[in-house]
Amino acid sequence: MMKNRPYPLYDSLKDISDLKELVTRQASEIPEKTAFVYPCETGEMKKSFQDLADDVSAIGTFMYDKKMKDKHIAIIGENSYEWLVTYLAAVGGGNVAVGIDKGLPEEEIKELLKKADVDAVFVSQTYINKIPKKAGRKIYSFADFDDFLAEGRKLIAGGAIEYDNYGVEPDKTATILFTSGTSGSSKGVELTNRNIAAEINRTCQLFAPEGGVLAVLPFHHAFGLVVGVLMVLNYGFAIYINKSLKFVKKNMAEFKPQTMFLVPLFVEFFHKQIWAEVEKKGKVTAFKGLMKSTDLLLKTGVDVRRKTYASIHNVFGGNLEYIICGGAALDPMYVKEFRTWGIEILNGYGTTECSPCTAVNRPHHHRDGSVGQMVPGLEVKVTDEGEIAFKGDIVMKGYYKNQEATDEVLIDGWYHTGDLGYVDDEGFIILTGRKKNLIILSNGENISPEELEQDLARDPAVAEVLVYDEAGKIVAEIFPTEDHFDDIIYFNKLKDKVNKGRPLYKQIAKVKLRKEEFIKNASMKIVRYKNIPS
Repeated sequence: MMKNRPYPLYDSLKDISDLKELVTRQASEIPEKTAFVYPCETGEMKKSFQDLADDVSAIGTFMYDKKMKDKHIAIIGENSYEWLVTYLAAVGGGNVAVGIDKGLPEEEIKELLKKADVDAVFVSQTYINKIPKKAGRKIYSFADFDDFLAEGRKLIAGGAIEYDNYGVEPDKTATILFTSGTSGSSKGVELTNRNIAAEINRTCQLFAPEGGVLAVLPFHHAFGLVVGVLMVLNYGFAIYINKSLKFVKKNMAEFKPQTMFLVPLFVEFFHKQIWAEVEKKGKVTAFKGLMKSTDLLLKTGVDVRRKTYASIHNVFGGNLEYIICGGAALDPMYVKEFRTWGIEILNGYGTTECSPCTAVNRPHHHRDGSVGQMVPGLEVKVTDEGEIAFKGDIVMKGYYKNQEATDEVLIDGWYHTGDLGYVDDEGFIILTGRKKNLIILSNGENISPEELEQDLARDPAVAEVLVYDEAGKIVAEIFPTEDHFDDIIYFNKLKDKVNKGRPLYKQIAKVKLRKEEFIKNASMKIVRYKNIPS
């Protein structure tokens, strides 16, 4: 077992210059190797890297035949092979792929299609009725995808080579992905092939999967798409596509992934399920004792975790070694407990505007409580206000047709994240809160609500929580777990426990209980501006 200390970057891969090269290079070097596995009506479908390249070429040629050149093409639907092929075909042919969340209300989808100047839409049949009809905008259903492929192949057989011969322009906008911001309306982030290729090249130097990956996060989300899929394709490992969250447990058992890319909500859910099972058996004290003993053994170099916690590993398919977690803050407590059970959570940090990953903890060099070390080649600085800013090839072109918003965050090439934090002497980034979320009291004191939220969320009775200022007092609004609904006495005791030892100005004055979950965005983060009373 390697010690937790710096070690060389992984450098076994050649850099790619664009996503088209990613697809064609893998087809050339590992044509027969499995790229994707996914459930279908007849059981399970497997696609090799050669299949992927052929299908991308066919769909790209189909697009060109339908006059889709220099067009904005929206992709809407559940995670699927068809979604990914359409995306890669669009960005490899000079079109702009626009990823849109299928779960948004019809009116919001309509607004985003308009905002992104969408010319054509590829959509799964499930959501086709959400797409408003508009003169000149073509709608293509994934139900007819095999026909599109057949048409594209026929065109290629007849000599159509324009798509395959197209040379990608690295700095031309390749994709528009909408921010899933927690404090305002969505903005269309323009990313280029250069941005995404740089992200893939550099994140592959920090982390290298050693087995299959289960893709759970939505593909319209930058983390789920670029890191959870495209980075893995670059390493040449198979990706199992999860189409719906209700099948996650089944998919884990079937595919037995070595790595999963998740947001904190999943980690917290799995953690609560594991402890609920322990509690049901009445073995909490014994289990805590077991965890202490296996931790002590590990310090002496004896690792019995996989065998001792086999029942936990079996929940994840038996092979899971790493969970790469990003998209929101994660309490270090989860990292420590999963490590005790033999699964390493590598907490990372990113934003759509940075393609998206800017930092991640490494398998053998990590610091609990941090979001990891910077992606190689990226510059970081902390402003006088304590805000973290980045500069480098992964930073976006800007927000589509929104120069004002672009100018607010892109200053002299530096992307200002809105996150507060610092970089320690080993290069780990530690976040302390969001600039916009700061509670500024009348005495001039500044409080990061995230600090209080984290302490409250550790209690098993708290499903979700938001801390905010109401008439000069700090309020904690809690959505309780099912067995603690209306138990205000319990939560007032929890408030006193969290307040203990804190200065008076940092103490929670009041607890409110709510009956429904908070409104969340695509990253499963609570949307503050929609949940905090104005």
